[in-house]
Amino acid sequence: MKKLFILFAASVVTLAANAQSTQMVQVSKKEMKHEKHTERKEERKELKKLEGTEPTYQAKESFLGDFGDVPDATWKREKFFDVVSFTLNGVPQTAYYDSDAELVGTVFTKTFADLPLSAQKYINKKYAGYQKGRVIMFDDNEYNDTDMELYGVQFEDADNYFIEMAKGGKDIVLQVTPEGGVYFFSEIR
Repeated sequence: MKKLFILFAASVVTLAANAQSTQMVQVSKKEMKHEKHTERKEERKELKKLEGTEPTYQAKESFLGDFGDVPDATWKREKFFDVVSFTLNGVPQTAYYDSDAELVGTVFTKTFADLPLSAQKYINKKYAGYQKGRVIMFDDNEYNDTDMELYGVQFEDADNYFIEMAKGGKDIVLQVTPEGGVYFFSEIR
């Protein structure tokens, strides 16, 4: 009986130690995730103005690796990005490559009905009388920390919708998160 009691006590101590160890690992992972997120914020790459007028060979090679051989791809150079417009699986898209020839993100057309329902309701109520215009989706490349610029406004890239709205000669852009948050983004000039 004494041996059974000692065996039982040893089992309880072992289970308690494992539980505490697991809890410490979970806390450590949470702390590490927070530290990593903080480091990523600090390491974000600011937009770097591109030199010249032609997209780089490296950007075109990156595009080939990212999307494959797309026959209708048309390239142009903008202030901060090499930009390629193309159609993939019947969907017209535009991809943006930074000064390191890395994909920043892709933009494609959506409809108002594609926005989260809560955002649709909010926009219909708050912006009653505005005419709804073009809706686009920016699909961020999570592996690249370069900021993005749309409508002349630089922002920390993340997946977002953008909807153009017009009323009485005033044209604006709203930013809509995938969770349904709606924010004023910019005026269109």
